[in-house]
Amino acid sequence: MLDEVRFWIRLQGRRVGGAAVVGVVLATLVAGVATVVTGDAEGTTELLFSLGTLIFGFAMVGWAGSVMAGRGFENLQKHLSTGSQWTERDSRRAMSRIGGFGAGGMIGASLASVVLV
Repeated sequence: MLDEVRFWIRLQGRRVGGAAVVGVVLATLVAGVATVVTGDAEGTTELLFSLGTLIFGFAMVGWAGSVMAGRGFENLQKHLSTGSQWTERDSRRAMSRIGGFGAGGMIGASLASVVLV
């Protein structure tokens, strides 16, 4: 049982952590390029942090919606014979990746503000 829990934690950590690393790198690079182009480091990092927050918030709402209504949507698809392969589990997995990316974007914007401002 403990090995299964450790495996699950490692898997989720890779999934969310990988997306967070992409968010950090992308936000940092965009902040640097946008600062060179506009000359406004503070405004750029504030905008990037806000976008990261928006993405993270969307993912949290989407994840909660998947948990609350996921089974209902799965049953509706079976009843209507839509042929869709959408599942609650896939939706939660996608939202965790999107949330990791948004959190990484917030971290990247914060790091860039320390360096650029």
